[in-house]
Amino acid sequence: MARRILPGFPLALGITLVYVSIIVVLPLGALVFKAASLGFEDYWRIVSSPRAVASYRVTALSALAATAFNLVFGMALAWVLVRYRFPGRRFIDALVDLPFALPTAVAGIALTTLFAENGWFGQALAQAGIKVAYTPLGIMVAMAFTSLPFIVRTVQPVLEDLDPALEEAAQTLGGSDRSIFLRVILPLLAPALLAGLSLSFARSLGEFGAIIFIAGNQPMSTEITALLAFIRLEEYDYQAAAAIASVLLITAFMMLAITNILQARALRYTARG
Repeated sequence: MARRILPGFPLALGITLVYVSIIVVLPLGALVFKAASLGFEDYWRIVSSPRAVASYRVTALSALAATAFNLVFGMALAWVLVRYRFPGRRFIDALVDLPFALPTAVAGIALTTLFAENGWFGQALAQAGIKVAYTPLGIMVAMAFTSLPFIVRTVQPVLEDLDPALEEAAQTLGGSDRSIFLRVILPLLAPALLAGLSLSFARSLGEFGAIIFIAGNQPMSTEITALLAFIRLEEYDYQAAAAIASVLLITAFMMLAITNILQARALRYTARG
């Protein structure tokens, strides 16, 4: 009699599905149901209001800027942690996970303290004419801080598993460091990079606690979409809050779908190569 690979699979699958339904599907279903209770005209009026559109613009542009910064800095940090050995490496490696462990409100207060005009970093930046706290730049800083680990932790294990023989073979064929990175290493990192970028961007879109302390929260200027939804909740306008939140939900699903398509293509390219 053949033994099952996973003993108790039906029970484990049932518990998993119940857990996912309660934790994920039920809240999302409630959000969609609340937003759907609005007529199309009312829904469109809420999500296309000037204040809402301004919050989409601030949130999306800030998230894109933070993700672009994390792409460069996170990739470089993962590369250094994997390829080099130096004093304090383990401490820096552990420090990468700090945004995961730190409450977002605490992160927001700390960033505001550092980047305010009288803060450690803010004073030096103010002398150069750069203001961070209570500006869109502060939003980008908060988003970059909270979403950086996603890129580092998705790229780092792939770098560790790369076969050194591939780089050695490219070097024997006369490849420069730049061409080896772009034509050998980067294609192998592409699926992990896409996963990290999507997670980083999604985290930036939905970030709330770290941003509200440093953003200034001025409508039409530094107000993010999550804060606008929260304001509608405080006003007991649950339908408007659900409608605004549904825009973030739709954006997240679209981004995940596009990312999965790009990842599948990257994996096919890697397999062929």
